[in-house]
Amino acid sequence: MNIILNSRLENLIQQQITSGKYNNINDVIEDALTLLEKRHQYDQWVKEIGDKIDIAAQQLDQGEGINSDFAIKQLRQNLRQTNDN
Repeated sequence: MNIILNSRLENLIQQQITSGKYNNINDVIEDALTLLEKRHQYDQWVKEIGDKIDIAAQQLDQGEGINSDFAIKQLRQNLRQTNDN
């Protein structure tokens, strides 16, 4: 695969190699693509969390939620049971 880079990207890659962090252009590209993949995974996670929040908000609007004091009491009770075991 042949890739043509603009001068800004060429300079950025050369700076990374010159800094000693990378041995060659392949190492720089591999790290950049790994970060791109991680960013995509993070974006997906954010979307999934947003979708869950939307569903929870709809449930609350429909009266399907539980009282926060009750929820905290249940969490504390569960925590005590876990610590006792």
